[in-house]
Amino acid sequence: MATTIYLDNAATTKTAPEVVQAMLPYFTENYGNPSAIYEIAGRSKEAMDKARAQIADVIGANPEEIYFTAGGSEADNWALKATFEAYAEKGNHIITSKIEHHAILHTCEYLEGRGAEITYLDVDENGFVDPKAVEAAITDKTVLISVMTANNEIGTIEPIREIGRIAHEHGILFHTDAVQAFGQIPISVDADNIDMLSSSGHKLNGPKGIGFLYIRKGVKIRSFVHGGAQERKRRAGTENVPGIVGYGAAAARAKASMEERTKKETELRDYMIGRIENEIPYTKVNGDRVKRLPNNINVCFRYVEGESMLINLDLLGIAASSGSACTSGSLDPSHVLLAIGLPHEVAHGSLRMTLSEEITKEQADYTIDHLKQIVGNLRSMSPLYEDFVKKNS
Repeated sequence: MATTIYLDNAATTKTAPEVVQAMLPYFTENYGNPSAIYEIAGRSKEAMDKARAQIADVIGANPEEIYFTAGGSEADNWALKATFEAYAEKGNHIITSKIEHHAILHTCEYLEGRGAEITYLDVDENGFVDPKAVEAAITDKTVLISVMTANNEIGTIEPIREIGRIAHEHGILFHTDAVQAFGQIPISVDADNIDMLSSSGHKLNGPKGIGFLYIRKGVKIRSFVHGGAQERKRRAGTENVPGIVGYGAAAARAKASMEERTKKETELRDYMIGRIENEIPYTKVNGDRVKRLPNNINVCFRYVEGESMLINLDLLGIAASSGSACTSGSLDPSHVLLAIGLPHEVAHGSLRMTLSEEITKEQADYTIDHLKQIVGNLRSMSPLYEDFVKKNS
């Protein structure tokens, strides 16, 4: 069955029609290389400058502090690797959290192999990083603190303003992975004490293959991709002009619609969570109830496998995701769910649904109605669930 209800907007979003329209001329008409000096190249350069300004406006940055990348993962890699290299004389210590995206965690593992010391901070049961723990972890060799703005799985919004303040009080750079948060919640690089910020276009109805790294003026980090002098000599390679134009349009669209859009998503999110909790027993909602991304729902159902739910939902035309991942033939639960203290058997039964402004209450009800049936059917085949119910009845 074709997908009719798309509830995996944390994975990627549909490119908005107006974004596609903004991009089209830069494939076939205004196709000049922006590094050249003739008129058709100037059109590309002007379009890039406009997009850079549109993106900077969302976070209160200066346009010249926006550096385009191929996506959020590249931006994360750049922030960590280049900072580690540039500040090697000061120290080799980086502080992050156990619930970061793998673009951060795997980069930290890479740097550990090159002499970095990494502190991976614990989080509480709602996924919060404790700013006091951040400060306690600081040493005289700490060069960078990297904590995500909001978690991609459970939606918890981290206290980045306080963490950034602590970093600056100690003369340490603060980077935040804002891939899930940019365009969803207000962010101010000045008020939030951010030195570097990563984002990706396809998370907010922009195109895939384009992202940016905000680098505050004065931050001394080096080029990540070597070659030409593009991006003010910090990121070589002919710019993806259509992608950049699309990202700018998507960023402007997200800012203009943020208040109304997130209000609608929050109301529908809370309605769906309420129905799940009231109508499906032995369910746990993951992440903070209030300091949470507007569109994020993450729940665990005891004695149900996440993958089984996804397959059954897909057969009904509903696309969602699970906190579990099948790796090398063995099923491993999400590192985020384990970090917030869930046992393996509960974490395996996770379901993440992430909304968009297009999801209606009728679609939400259709989803929950069928989810109830799916969970009930799967539990009816579990002898462990039958024993559990008898013991708890």
